[in-house]
Formats: sequence, C-alpha cells, structure tokens
Amino acid sequence: MHARHLNLTQQLVHELGRAILKGKYKVGDKLPSEAELGEIYDISRNATREAVKMLTAKGLINSRPRKGIQVVEKNKWNLFDTDVLGWILVGKPDLYMLRHFLQLRQPVEAQAAFLAAHYATNEDYESIEHALSNMQLAEVNNDAEATHHSDVEFHKAILNATQNPFFIQLENFIETALQVNLRYTNRINPVTEREYQAHADLFASIKNGDATKAYNFAMKTQSATLALVDQAIKKFEANQ
Repeated sequence: MHARHLNLTQQLVHELGRAILKGKYKVGDKLPSEAELGEIYDISRNATREAVKMLTAKGLINSRPRKGIQVVEKNKWNLFDTDVLGWILVGKPDLYMLRHFLQLRQPVEAQAAFLAAHYATNEDYESIEHALSNMQLAEVNNDAEATHHSDVEFHKAILNATQNPFFIQLENFIETALQVNLRYTNRINPVTEREYQAHADLFASIKNGDATKAYNFAMKTQSATLALVDQAIKKFEANQ
C-alpha cells in the first residue's frame, strides 16, 4: 500500500475506497472478509476492522454477520465526504454522476452569487478579482492548467464571499465538480474570451451589489454547462 503518511488503517481505507470508485468492486459485490483483507494487505485484524468501520461510515459498504462486506447503492454514499470526493476523481465517474453534480451545483452557485452580492467584503472582492485576473492571464498564455486552477479559485472565492458557513464548506464539492467536468469535456485549451467575459460579468454584478443579476448570471452559466452534459447523455443513450 502507498501513502506512507497515513497509518495502516487509513491506507487500507484509501485502497478499498479507490477500488470501489474505480469499479473493481461494484454495487452489490462482496469484498473479501476482514480476515482475508488482513492477509491480502498484511495488516492486523484490528486495523482491518477499523478500516471497514470507516468505509461503512462513509456509506460505501455494509458489513453484517453471515452476509459479509458488501458495496451498497450509490445513493447511500456520503458524496460530501472529502475522501469520497477524491476517490470519485481517480475513479470512473460517468456522465450521469456529472449531471448529478451539476444539478446541485447550479442552484448552489446561483444562490452563492446572490448572497455574495449582499455580503462580500473588500477582501472577498480582491480574492475573486485575483482569480479572474489569473484566468485572463492564462487565456493570454494559452495555459489550460492555470485556467482550471483560477476557475476553481474564482468559484471558491464566491462561496467564501457568502459569509455563510454552510456554503463555505461546499468548497470541496464544487472543486471536485469542476475537476470531473474538466475530465469529461476533455478540455485542453484555456477558457474562451466568451467564457472569461461571463465570469467577469458575474464578478461585476457581485461587486455592484446587484444580487438578482448575479444570481441570473450564475444560473445562466451553469445551465449552459448542464445542457452540454444532457446532450452528451442523449447521444450516449442513442448509441446503446
């Protein structure tokens, strides 16, 4: 096992979590028993038992006497758990999972923009504008990686500008949604001038305190992305 900074229990949690999200163990599949896992990964029964408890708490598995350890339905997974979000990235998220991400992200980011227009501080404005400037610089330099990073920072800065702890704690979810979206669009180029302008308009409405306009800009941007995914799903289903 890897990740030496983690103890044996945590390492096993990550090994099994990634295996489930990559599809090695599918919903309904049985994992090896605790005793077998201990032998496979050469760790103690206690460490294995704790790892199973942690994965159960994350909603990925269910362990019952005489029924063994089984992967549970996806709708029971704790998708807001930081580890689970990370495993989604290295796993095989499908178009339907991406659509689920975007369907939640759409109202969340629109409301976050609305609240930011009301409660953003000067420091928040600076953070959003800094991310926006980096996005523009990345566009000029044709730097896709920098574009992606600045895009994530832009949206996270808006969440922070809400001054609402519940929205702020959605940072990891929003970041993962953006990263999954990037993987499925296979983008190799930085944002277009049109996309940059959409972000600039959103920031301007927040800074001007126009909450309704900020909400509408955010909703429009997310709707466009969701429409692309819906089209991809229709094409996928037509080919089945």
